[in-house]
Amino acid sequence: MAASQRFLTTHTGSLPRPEDLVRAMFAKEEGVPVDRAGLGERIARAVAEVVERQVAAGIDIVNDGEMSKPSYATYVKDRLSGFEGTSNVPKYQDLLDFPSMAKRVYGDPGRARRKTPGCNGPIAVRDPAAAAADARNLKTALAGKGGASGFMTAASPGVISLFLDNQYYPTQEAYLFAIADAMRQEYETVVNAGFVLQVDCPDLALGRHTKYADLDMAGFRKMARLNIEALDYALGRLPPERLRLHLCWGNYEGPHHCDVPLADIVDIVFAARPSIISFEAANPRHAHEWKLFETVKLPEGKVLVPGVIESKSNFIEHPELIAQRISRYANLVGRENVIAGSDCGYGTWVGQAAVEPDVVWAKLAALAEGARIASQAFWH
Repeated sequence: MAASQRFLTTHTGSLPRPEDLVRAMFAKEEGVPVDRAGLGERIARAVAEVVERQVAAGIDIVNDGEMSKPSYATYVKDRLSGFEGTSNVPKYQDLLDFPSMAKRVYGDPGRARRKTPGCNGPIAVRDPAAAAADARNLKTALAGKGGASGFMTAASPGVISLFLDNQYYPTQEAYLFAIADAMRQEYETVVNAGFVLQVDCPDLALGRHTKYADLDMAGFRKMARLNIEALDYALGRLPPERLRLHLCWGNYEGPHHCDVPLADIVDIVFAARPSIISFEAANPRHAHEWKLFETVKLPEGKVLVPGVIESKSNFIEHPELIAQRISRYANLVGRENVIAGSDCGYGTWVGQAAVEPDVVWAKLAALAEGARIASQAFWH
């Protein structure tokens, strides 16, 4: 929740990984024998390092940078059974109009090496210790860090189904709820460890111009509601105030002219169980959508985490601009209902480096400074 005397800062989840860890993760993904114990120790050190850098940059609500995950969604293939098939990753509709841009996006080394198996058997928890190890690493890294608090990310049933095709369950609904049953263990592990859980839900936005591009708007909204039903089912035993939902139109540098407007899905997003809503609000395709809250009332108990810095640009946003972006939301929904965040992650999958790592940390420091400037205007 927002602080009583200033705007808190956070980000979306993934952060730059050390080069040696990237190499080790690539090797593991490609089946090269890897010293699992040694990799685990390196991940733990990387978590300690990334927490230290977040705190130094002035970020209040920090995480493990997703150091243990090859990507924010497909990591589940290593934790759940039933994913030994193949998937046809859907094309991005906005890239169809720009073939040369498509080559650049699809040719990203990290994206090209990402493994997206399909579901070809019953889904069950295969590695129940993985989420606990992540939580333990973050708890250890946060020890002695004063006022910093922690959050952890996990894939939603909807985004898992977006990238990993169903070749086993009779219906999409059955597939979603099977995923939800299996992911419940990870979700509850995170919250029971004392952290806020962020569930990543690009299916509610990115899905419109990828897997569900052939549906009309009514059909897409129906699918989005089904994804939320599965998510809420999995989160049913957890308090809403400990839950964060991240909405995303796709963390890639593309035209994005096929993105579904926030206005067309915001009611569905607000109906979900999590109290805290993180969403893209800085990039050129969505920076105007703050005006939506001139007419859409924020439901009681909800908190917004608008992205006020971009995740695909090496420009370092000016702190004054960041403060203006924070202030627009605070003026419309109340200062107590706003936390300053980033559009998306800076290491969405291993090998992704659209923003230079050193620039990432400068952007996060600018975020903290912008929040300080905005706080002075609202509290002093």
